[in-house]
Amino acid sequence: MNYGHPLEFGTFVTPTGEDAVALARRSEELGYDLVTFQDHPYQPAFHDTWTLMSWVAGQTERIHIAANVLNVPLRQPAVLARAAASLDLLSGGRFDLALGAGAFWDAIEAMGGRRLEPGEAVDALSEAIDIIRGLLDAGEPDPLRFDGEHHKLDGAERGPLPRHHIPIWLGAHKRRMLRLLGRKADGWMVTAGYLKPGEFRAGNKIIDEAATEAGRDPAEIRRMLNIGGTFTDQRQGFLQGPPEAWVGDLLPLVVEDGVGTFILMSDDAATLERFARDVAPALRAAVDRALPAPLPTGSFRSAAVRAKRRDGVDYDGVPRSLAELAVEPGDIDFSRVRSNYLRGGNPGIVLRPRSTAEVAEALAFARRHPDLPMGVRSGGHGVSGRSTNDGGIVIDLGFLDGVEVLDEATRRVRIGPGARWKQVAAALEPYGWALSSGDYGGVGVGGLATAGGIGFLGRKHGLTIDHLRAVEMVLADGSTVRASGTENADLFWAVRGAGANFGIVTSFEFEVDEVGEVGWAQLGFVASDTSGFLRRFGEVASSAPRDTTAFLVMGPPRRGQPAVAQLYGMVDSGDPDTVIAQLQPFARMAPMFQQQVVIAPYAAVMGMAPDAEHQGRGEPISRSAFIREITPEFADAAERLLHSGVVFFFQLRTVGGAVADVDPDATAYAHRDAGFSVVAMGVDRERLDRLWDGLSEHFDGLYLSFETDQRPERVADAFPPRTLGRLRELKGRYDPDNVFRDNFNIRPLTGGEES
Repeated sequence: MNYGHPLEFGTFVTPTGEDAVALARRSEELGYDLVTFQDHPYQPAFHDTWTLMSWVAGQTERIHIAANVLNVPLRQPAVLARAAASLDLLSGGRFDLALGAGAFWDAIEAMGGRRLEPGEAVDALSEAIDIIRGLLDAGEPDPLRFDGEHHKLDGAERGPLPRHHIPIWLGAHKRRMLRLLGRKADGWMVTAGYLKPGEFRAGNKIIDEAATEAGRDPAEIRRMLNIGGTFTDQRQGFLQGPPEAWVGDLLPLVVEDGVGTFILMSDDAATLERFARDVAPALRAAVDRALPAPLPTGSFRSAAVRAKRRDGVDYDGVPRSLAELAVEPGDIDFSRVRSNYLRGGNPGIVLRPRSTAEVAEALAFARRHPDLPMGVRSGGHGVSGRSTNDGGIVIDLGFLDGVEVLDEATRRVRIGPGARWKQVAAALEPYGWALSSGDYGGVGVGGLATAGGIGFLGRKHGLTIDHLRAVEMVLADGSTVRASGTENADLFWAVRGAGANFGIVTSFEFEVDEVGEVGWAQLGFVASDTSGFLRRFGEVASSAPRDTTAFLVMGPPRRGQPAVAQLYGMVDSGDPDTVIAQLQPFARMAPMFQQQVVIAPYAAVMGMAPDAEHQGRGEPISRSAFIREITPEFADAAERLLHSGVVFFFQLRTVGGAVADVDPDATAYAHRDAGFSVVAMGVDRERLDRLWDGLSEHFDGLYLSFETDQRPERVADAFPPRTLGRLRELKGRYDPDNVFRDNFNIRPLTGGEES
């Protein structure tokens, strides 16, 4: 029987000399899927297999790498797991783990291994598999403990997380090993020359029975056969003849015996080339003709992975273009994509489109699930948005991350929504350009560029959306449109401040600024008189020259210690005298306990954000507001808030300047007269909401990017009545079914309803 695995081909190279590396590279050039090396470190002429595999990984780009097979009695399983994960990460997900129980016991003993009886060897390998699998599951937070007869672990830390699910293949021949393989392994690796007629089929039967007894689908297990032969003009025997004879010999092994991978044992480059050119493609075509349906080309998901699927998601209906990169709860990549920067998530599926057309397909798939939440994610940093969820669908735009200069003369650039601002800043820096983009380089472009963008260059250069000149976006009905000041101008108005409610932007066109080096300051203050300090900050920050933008962060005072504050400031100038002169008023606000001022490219400031995957936990509790000025009354109220024990993070962002130069009606971001954006984060939603709502007399609107309160009135706070009325009318036109509702929802205006 055939087990339904995509047909693959590999090579088996002797690990000696430079020829091994050259043959590995040639295997990749010829299109082989896999290159393997035997692991016999007691052979004096052989390279150490692990060292060789690591070197080959660095010399190749696409081909997978494995041993054939690793000698487990000579390799501690915990160390082996860490090494496997590391090599897989460094190679971009190209390492596969093939294991053996050991055979040459005299040599193993000579190298420090302990001689085991056959049954003991199988039991020791079984324990090793459990340890390796446990440590490779780095998505689990707790250390691994294992108390076996042959191996023990007392709290081994897991990680790093591999790039792909590393399959575990076993080199097996005897019945007991085959049964272990059926219970625990992902593939059977065996050499054709070791098998008598009928033994391969008998081995399949043993594996299948053991898998079924263990509750596994036998089809999960790939069957891999090492083969060797000689090309001759006339057929002389099995794999002894012309290419068409090879195809005839191998075809029944695929169709009737289920072989999914053939590994050619040869150190002859001409043989490798002839097999790749004349046998592999002909065999694939013959197999497709012989089977009722062509073999699949995508990844195979095991029963264990499928068991973690969530109710209500049509996994079998995922479009073929998206299936390869889609991530399910049981996949190795799930821990990388399940959460965002602050929020923990557990979505049913994460779709990762690579083009505008695939975004439209992903949206169509989501629309077929109207009862499930749908999140749209750019960089996954959003505090307020639902870029993750529980049991729903996430459309992750991370692969749409290009940065392209369209016109150097007008400084026009096109940026994908999945790019992060540190990446954008680095791409613009060689031109002497920059784009104001929040305060953290790890934030994604898409969320910020549709909400506003209050950044360190804001008072000089305005909001991020003020530099936006056009967008390409997928609307709720799946159509793709371009919006700008002259095309779909009403939609372009809405995108700049409320874009998450109207579609999925797949590319942004910005006109960026000329920005050289900047002054970057981090100043620490003792703020014993918190109210007085906040008043002084308000006066200095709002009266500073436009090329100076300052943000302030505070937390509650620690017991027995004065309150402290951290100021982050940017001066759009590379002149040290100018920078110092404009920071001096801030330095006089209160005693300082720390100061650092540097002249650096804007890209260096954005580049401080790490590249690590987001691992948010729980649910952030954050409230946001705009205020026009820091009055004595607000400063007193903020001090009480900080001393309440409810708030652990309090931030003031200076706005004003160029932000206020834009007409409030020009974009959906309408609070142009605000002087400061205020954010508070806490751990108790009810208490924070109660305290924050009590400060409402000081507020004049809010910035949705930092708001987590989902009560409907927050939308009215974010958009003044005239702006909200226009948005509702446009929502009724562009998204009448309210597809984009899983954020701060602007309800579409229906016929006859007053806005």
